[in-house]
Amino acid sequence: MSDGTLRALGILVALFQGGEDSRPSLVGIEEPEVALHPAAAAVVRDALARASERSQVLITSHSPELLDDPNIAIDSLLAVSGEGGVTQIASIDSASRSVIRDQLYTPGELLKLNQLVPDPSLVIDPDSPQLKLFGNGGEGST
Repeated sequence: MSDGTLRALGILVALFQGGEDSRPSLVGIEEPEVALHPAAAAVVRDALARASERSQVLITSHSPELLDDPNIAIDSLLAVSGEGGVTQIASIDSASRSVIRDQLYTPGELLKLNQLVPDPSLVIDPDSPQLKLFGNGGEGST
């Protein structure tokens, strides 16, 4: 089997594992389009959409083609930026949302132009304390 076939199979298993009682609440997939033929990538994209009806699906990608899927809601797009060792993730800024809604650019075109940026009004202050993900104990917790 090719790398692309194995990758697609792994993605499909992750998306549709378990029955009604044991399905995952969150599935995260990094760059689902990697090593796939464009036609196969479209099938995986459709599977991602179907799986999102039963579980939360988090996808990271640098693919303009994946972002240009007309079924992806503008408000579901998040942008990531990194400056000075701080990573910021938020919904795309209002200027980007506006040009997409006005059909001046697609999300993929904005990505190619490096214009998909987090909305500054939605970014959490980088100087705020780190969230406590694992309770109050342990070294390094704040």
